[in-house]
Amino acid sequence: MQALTVTLVQGATRWHDAPANREYYGRLVRGAPRSDLIVLPETFLSGFTNDTLGNAETMDGEGVAWVRALAREVDATITGSLVIREGETVYNRLVWASPNGDLAYYDKRHLFRMAGEHTRYGGGRERLIVELKGWRILPQVCYDLRFPVWLRNGRNEAAEGGMDYDLSLFVANWPSPRRGPWRTLLRARSIENLAYTIGVNRVGVDGNDHPYAGDSAVIDPVGEALVELGAQEQVVTIAIDPAPLLAHRERFPAWMDADRFSLHDD
Repeated sequence: MQALTVTLVQGATRWHDAPANREYYGRLVRGAPRSDLIVLPETFLSGFTNDTLGNAETMDGEGVAWVRALAREVDATITGSLVIREGETVYNRLVWASPNGDLAYYDKRHLFRMAGEHTRYGGGRERLIVELKGWRILPQVCYDLRFPVWLRNGRNEAAEGGMDYDLSLFVANWPSPRRGPWRTLLRARSIENLAYTIGVNRVGVDGNDHPYAGDSAVIDPVGEALVELGAQEQVVTIAIDPAPLLAHRERFPAWMDADRFSLHDD
């Protein structure tokens, strides 16, 4: 594992305006320092919307093509989620675009029923673990943060560090009235999984008049914030060192005492 340079792009997503968001986030990304990984918020081209038919794109559409082209341009992996339609089903889909053209994706599993997301979107069934500079990374979307069983880090003898993943990453549209749970759960996921955690949330007010306080953060494996942003537009780049993670797992191997179980989909 090498040091990993990550850029958090905490922006005020324009409501239902993909061209404006491509211009806006493109400008923020191009103005950031060189990094290995650039993280955008959830549904960064539309805002968190239940108008799926009006905002959904396909994997062959302009949004995904734009992300892939931008990744090549800035020579960095870019991730964030989009509203993507496949056949009759729409997904809140995180895309993982590498500068070499490779593309992976994860469909948000836990759909926010309090806003009706479960009635308009299909849920994912598979976790995605990607590798970057020797790091094993688990990308997730917003509400997934509340479900520790889905996020459970397992023992993996074949991986450096001995576990399934080294860093979990959450892209979000997490409203400010619930900012306490957001900040608390980012720390809890780091502590219980002996891993770094990154959360990137949006700011501003969306088309449903929901305010967002940002609070994007990088949390270390013992739950301490290395970076914690405020409630305004911010773009911050940080280098994450694997040495403290590996040392912590060596001296505090709590995963050896974890309960074994299997996860079954109903």
